[in-house]
Amino acid sequence: MRVRILDPAERDLENGYRFYERQSSGLGSYFLDSLYADIDSLAYFGGIHRVIFGCHRLLSKRFPFAVK
Repeated sequence: MRVRILDPAERDLENGYRFYERQSSGLGSYFLDSLYADIDSLAYFGGIHRVIFGCHRLLSKRFPFAVK
């Protein structure tokens, strides 16, 4: 499965990074690592995730974000 990261999603990732980095040094990097691992999981296991508004959606395991 091919996964595209749209511009609004890229901004969400940047905003999430800054938010978590303000909470604790290094947490922003952990946030990005976790979300990119979730994105890789969506690409690897594509087709098994729930379809929402025509896109496969995966809820992040560690942060309150959805990947679709």
